[in-house]
Formats: sequence, C-alpha cells, structure tokens
Amino acid sequence: MEKRVMTDSKRRRGLTAASALLGGVLVLSACSSGDGSKASASDGETSQAQADAAAAKKSSQAQIKITPADGSDNASINNAAAVTVSKGTLTAVTMTTESGTPVSGQISADKKSWKPASPLDRATTYKVAAEATDSAGLVAHENASFTTVSPANSFIGNFTPEDGSTVGVGMPVSINFNKAITNKAAVQKGITVSSSSGQEVVGHWFNANRLDFRPENYWTGGSTVTLKLNLDGVQGASGVYGVQQKTVTFKIGRNQVSIVDAQSKTMKVTQDGKTIKTIPISSGSPEHKTYQGQMVISEKFKETRMNGSTVGFTKTDGKGEYDIKDVPHAMRLSSSGTFIHGNYWGAKSIFGAVNTSHGCVGLSDTKGAGDPNTPAAWFYDHSLIGDVVVVKNTGDKTIAPDNGLNGWNLSWSAWKAGSAV
Repeated sequence: MEKRVMTDSKRRRGLTAASALLGGVLVLSACSSGDGSKASASDGETSQAQADAAAAKKSSQAQIKITPADGSDNASINNAAAVTVSKGTLTAVTMTTESGTPVSGQISADKKSWKPASPLDRATTYKVAAEATDSAGLVAHENASFTTVSPANSFIGNFTPEDGSTVGVGMPVSINFNKAITNKAAVQKGITVSSSSGQEVVGHWFNANRLDFRPENYWTGGSTVTLKLNLDGVQGASGVYGVQQKTVTFKIGRNQVSIVDAQSKTMKVTQDGKTIKTIPISSGSPEHKTYQGQMVISEKFKETRMNGSTVGFTKTDGKGEYDIKDVPHAMRLSSSGTFIHGNYWGAKSIFGAVNTSHGCVGLSDTKGAGDPNTPAAWFYDHSLIGDVVVVKNTGDKTIAPDNGLNGWNLSWSAWKAGSAV
C-alpha cells in the first residue's frame, strides 16, 4: 500500500516537471511568435514599397492639363479650350460635342499644346480626351468635359462699319450691344479704335446698349481705321460675359461734305473743302421742317418704300399721309426717318424754289431710278456710307446726336464726357 503511494507521488512530480518544461516551451514559443510577427510586418511593408516603386516606374511622367477644368460652365468660346503637357509630348487630342460631332484642332509643332481651330459654339457641352508620352515612351491619359457660355449669360456688340469697307469721313464706329451694359468701363477698355492718321479717338456711351467712337474732327481722308474687340470673358453685367475677339479695319475715302441750305434751297457738294457741284433741292415745308445739324449717311437704297404712317404722319382715317413704294436714290440721315432722296412726283419747278417735303431733302429724279443724268442719281453715285450732309437754315432744332450716326453734333468736350474710361 505504501509502495503504491510512493509510485503515484513520483508520477505527479514527473507530470509537474513535464508541465513546467512544456510551459517553458510554450512561453518561448509565444515570445518567438511575437518576434516572428514583427519580422513578417516589416517584410510586408518592404514588399509594398517595392510594389509602389515598380508601379511608379511603369507610370508615365507626362502631366496633361485640360482647360477649362472638368465640369466648368460659362466657358469662353474663344480662348478657354486648350490642352498642354509637361514632362512629355502630346500624341493625340480629340474634342467632340456631347452628341459626338468632332471639333478640329491641331497639336503645336513642339507637341506641347493643342487648341481648337476655330471658336466654339455657345451653350454647348464639349468633351476632351488627351494622350501623351514621356521620355520613356510611357503613355498618360486625361479627360475633361465643360460647357460654353450660354446666350443668356453672354453679350455681343453689333458694329458698323463693316470690315474691309470704304466709308466717308463722318463714319463713326458705332457698337450696339444686345444686352444692357452696367460695367461700362470694363467693356470700353476691351475695345480700341485707332487711325493710321494718328488722330485721338474717344468712346461715348449714349445709353447702356450703345457705344460710339470718333475723333475730334472728321477722319482724315485716305486713312485706315482699326477696331479691336477684345471682349472675350469681359463681364458686361452681373452674370453676363463678352464672347467677341475680333479685329476690323476699314478705309476712309475722299473727304466729301455736302451743305444743304434750306433758305437758298440748294446743296453744295464739296470735296476737300472745294465745291464740285451745286444741286437744287426741296427740303421740309414750314409745317414739317427738316432737322438741322451734321448728319451722316448710314444707308443707301436705289429704291425704297416710304410710308408716312411709320414716322407718325397719318390722316384721320389712320392711313399715312403718303405711301410711295419706289422712292429712288434714297439715303438715310437719321433713325427717325430723315432721308436725302430722289423725287419724281413733284414738279420740276419746286427744286431750288419751294420747300415741300415732310422733313426729307428731295432732289429731282425720275421714276424707276434708271436715269443716271438726274441730280439725285448723280449725288447717289457720288456718295458713300459715312459721308456728311450738313443741313442749315431750316428753322428746326438740331438733330439729336444719337438719332442715327450723328454724334458730330456734340462738342468734343461733351463727347469726351460720355466716356467711361
């Protein structure tokens, strides 16, 4: 009995020792396992860094920039669209409208930039895709989409005279904006008018929509005038931007100024101050006097209709006091309806003798405007848009400077006072 007990005691001591040994092993294993975990994380970080480095080596170093930025709106139709690249060269650029219509453009000779070949359309969404390579031949890609300024958020200026035209010495540069301009100084600074004669040219605002330019005295005959519209992106009013970028040139013809004297009922046509022809006329009657002042021919019509009702001359039945469908050799002097024109319906005896018109200046003519030998035909053939017709001794008031192209009726100081810059 005692012997069995001794045996069990030895067994327990053996188990305890074994447990201690096993515990030691387990502790050592646990410590070893902790060291192993740290080594494994370090190895993972090294592997990731190596992977990142490898990926970087495989990525192109070319950096493509597309303007306007992706998602832009109210973008310029002229200068905004462009693609540039650094640390590489452009290999392909495509631009299309949202519907897929391609837009032509060209990569520069150094392959560092691209621009569309012509101005973009307003209120249109464009998509741009660009591709470039770096020095290692690795390819980079970039894409963007933007929308150009809408008509509602833009303004344009309709100008006269036309590019490449030849006009008389009195022709101002007249710009009519399709939206009211509140930032007049900014818009005027975006417009320059210069003459090869060196004359000082100043702008004058007649209202929020009209800006005219002229020198102190009539343009120098034979000179060239240049109009530059640099209005792209210029804010004309809150939320309204310019879109025009244009250069216009026109030629000034010979210096012709004609003087209509309602008292003597004659018109002297002068060139460079010398009278080249005197023509009998019939101007406004005492009831319908002709405006006085310096007037500029703004339109020419070989034949045109003149209806009294359109300018306020109506009978009690509401019909015009006159309605002539084929007025020959008509040239407009005012927006309100003052013309210098041929007259075939009046007796030949009135010209040079009696003022009979409703405010226009009449010259003897024939029906159909087919006779080149009449005074009206001669004057029509020898006149340019922009020629000056000075009317005097009518007894009426001086024409308003904004009634037609007639800003010459303002003094130079008054004209300059209307400038915003």
